[in-house]
Amino acid sequence: MEIIALINIAFTVLVWIIIVRCVLSFIRHDPYQPLIKFIYDVSEPVMAPFRKLVPPTAGIDFSPIFAVIALSILQKIIINVLISIL
Repeated sequence: MEIIALINIAFTVLVWIIIVRCVLSFIRHDPYQPLIKFIYDVSEPVMAPFRKLVPPTAGIDFSPIFAVIALSILQKIIINVLISIL
């Protein structure tokens, strides 16, 4: 059961990183600041595939929404598989 808790924490942290990245898009920031660079480096591999599928429309990037939905679905699948195995 500990592995399930770790997986839940990892997915939750990743979703929050994506949310913080969305908030950062509304404020001026230094992209080279280490914490902000970390946020971009971690979230970009998750969001990039969705950005290719659904390009920004009227200047609005919908990839974070699709990334969070996909992460939630993936989290549930992984947890259910682990529960059935354990």
